This record gives sequence, C-alpha cells and structure tokens, in this order.
Amino acid sequence: MKFSTREDIAANIEYVFAAVSDFDGMERAALRRGAEVVRTDALAAPGRGMTWQARFPYRNRDRDADLELIKYDAPHGLTLFSKVSGIEAQVRVDLMSLSPHRTRMNLDVELKPKSIPARLLLQSMKLARANMVKRFRHRVADYAQTIEDRVRR
Repeated sequence: MKFSTREDIAANIEYVFAAVSDFDGMERAALRRGAEVVRTDALAAPGRGMTWQARFPYRNRDRDADLELIKYDAPHGLTLFSKVSGIEAQVRVDLMSLSPHRTRMNLDVELKPKSIPARLLLQSMKLARANMVKRFRHRVADYAQTIEDRVRR
C-alpha cells in the first residue's frame, strides 16, 4: 500500500530540509501525542544510521516500532525505514528547489505486510483508502503550511 503527495513550500530548500530533519522536534511531537520514543543510536550529528524505538496506541493496542534513518542526503531528502507490528514501512522525503525561495516536497509512504495479522490490518486499511489518502494529504499540507509560517516570522 502506498501513499504519495507533493507540496510546494514558500521557503528555500535548506530551511525545508532543516524542518523535515528536525528529529528532536518530531520526538517531542510524538511524545505530546502519547507515544513513547527513545533514540537508540550514539551518533553525535544527524545522519544515516540514526535509530529509534517507539511505542504508541493504535486500534486499542500498543504497537512497537523500530525506526532507522537509511538515507540522509542534505538538503535533497531523507528516507526512514520502520517495522511496526509485522508491517515494514518506508518513508521517503524528496526535496527539489524550484527557485531560491520555493521548494517542492514529495512525500511517499510505502507499507508492506510481513505477517498474516499485518496483511489483515493493511487489508482493512485498504477499505478506507480514500479517507486515509485524504487525511494524509491534509496533514502533509498542514505541515507544509507550518513550515511556511515559521519562515515568515
């Protein structure tokens, strides 16, 4: 199952990359939403090989996630790989400079089941695919707007 969207952001590519690679900020946001997040690597600077373990509630069950940053190509993009309850997910963020003050962000999320329960979970998600795509695109658009708002300040 794959979700994709594209947003044009009124900010330079370096600023957008700094926002999408603000891992400390994302950890704090996940904690505010009820997830438990622990960074498990010893890297001093952001880069390939960063890892996290997370636990969060989804569909009345706690889910455990292992995340790894498998690509870090500043300022052009990054790729995260995660394993959650038998589902492998790859999140790819690609950035392209359209002008000195405009950046296009392409965001792709691909989910692959690796167990029978995971296959059933993804099958139920496919039934609500239209609604999930709409919510996904709306959240990415809100995130892009947040980045633009920060640039204006």
